[in-house]
Amino acid sequence: MFHAYPTADWGERPKAGFSSSLSSDEFKALFRGHPGGVAVVTADAGDGPVALTATSVASVSAEPPLLIFSISAQSSASDVLSRAETVVVHLLDASDLDVAKLGATSGIDRFAEADRWSRLVTGEPVYRDVRAWVRCAVIDRMDAGASTVIAAHALQSHIERGVAPDAPGDALVYHDRTWHRLGEHSRIEG
Repeated sequence: MFHAYPTADWGERPKAGFSSSLSSDEFKALFRGHPGGVAVVTADAGDGPVALTATSVASVSAEPPLLIFSISAQSSASDVLSRAETVVVHLLDASDLDVAKLGATSGIDRFAEADRWSRLVTGEPVYRDVRAWVRCAVIDRMDAGASTVIAAHALQSHIERGVAPDAPGDALVYHDRTWHRLGEHSRIEG
């Protein structure tokens, strides 16, 4: 098997208690320059709905259809997401900026506007008129520092505004603490 870098260069798998590490501020500064797609995750473990905005959503596998995301232990939604059997991941575009801001604002009732959301027949809270959403069964959780990584199996989806092949779409991304719109103007031919 060919390796781009000799395996010996990678060394052993990292363990806790390193002699040096990036500070929290250094790590945040590093990732401020790395844009992330914006999603809102909703769930209800029986105590009422919760929502949070996440830029950590990533597809893992198409067969079976799996995705992951992470949540900070400091999030007001972390308790419910640690118990929920299912979640709804809303994949947003620039038209959904208000929903992204809603999920990112602490100390508010993210479900106060009853006309903005509903429940699926299976009970999960879902925001209306977003670009797309996917209902998922949580299949695993892993503690990772002050966060939890959640792996989920996609069960059901809805696309309100699709993106045609080779079209730039109108993606919403978060970069350097600011919301951005990707579109034709930001396309780079390669």
